[in-house]
Amino acid sequence: MGSNPAEGPANGPAVSREDFDALFETVRTWGRWAAADRGAWNRVTAEHVRRATATARSGTVVPLGRPWDTHPGPDNTKPALHHMSELGDVEPPEPSVYKDFLAVDYHGKGVSHLDALSHIAYRGRLYGGRAARDEVDAAGARFGSVSALGPLVTRGVLIDLPAVLGIEWLEPGRAVHARDLVAAERALGVTVGDGDAVLLRSGALRRRRELGPWNPGLASAGWHVDAVPLLAERAVALLGADGDSDVRPSPVEGLHSPVHALAVAAMGVPLLDNLDLEPLAAACAEAGRYAFMLVVTPLNVPGGTGSPVSPVAIL
Repeated sequence: MGSNPAEGPANGPAVSREDFDALFETVRTWGRWAAADRGAWNRVTAEHVRRATATARSGTVVPLGRPWDTHPGPDNTKPALHHMSELGDVEPPEPSVYKDFLAVDYHGKGVSHLDALSHIAYRGRLYGGRAARDEVDAAGARFGSVSALGPLVTRGVLIDLPAVLGIEWLEPGRAVHARDLVAAERALGVTVGDGDAVLLRSGALRRRRELGPWNPGLASAGWHVDAVPLLAERAVALLGADGDSDVRPSPVEGLHSPVHALAVAAMGVPLLDNLDLEPLAAACAEAGRYAFMLVVTPLNVPGGTGSPVSPVAIL
């Protein structure tokens, strides 16, 4: 499962734009669902929810969201805001009231969030082929809004690649290939299936806590585009990671986030970015199983291209 020297850099092999475009056509699901702006979440039926609840055996609840990060750094260039707006000194004296204010530019590297289908366009087209300039403007998104998604309850699968490899983390820039997914399934005793949410742990948060922050926009472990056809074949509903799913540097010339383009714009698969998967990795290892019930409840923001989110895994 290690890097093949013949492939060159750890983020390789390189993929031409022509080959990427052919892959985009291969995996795209445009026109498949009537509720197009829900994309692959249409796959999750009541039966999938029942299947997910059956995986919650011990009742162990594991939050996956990172703390609200108000501290600037190389991986948090637009820190979240939090300040007090009332300190018991405005409203009538009893009971005293304390209020605070929250704000965030969440599509970055520091906040756990969900990417809705309006977040990514490729060659000017959103999922389904709609022209992005016609659907998204200063007032928000008219197609693919996070409010169209609603909550998701489905089976989650943790692909804990460092645990499989017997290492603490994947180094930034390490690509995860289709063969890695297959080997991880075999080692972890789990198989990704239709309607599943696949969470990829690279160990980025553990590395950050031990070695300090870096700019994951320049170097991060994540999926290589050669893994996407297998994920498409398995009919997944959601991809998530402790990064943002893309390996960086990108192996595709001229594209900074090729997995985003394939997942969101071609397949209609929303993404969960910047999760903290360390507690889940520990809980799965202790339980000896890597499938669980996953609950994702984005904010109901009409026109929003996504939402801060704190998903919960239940084992």
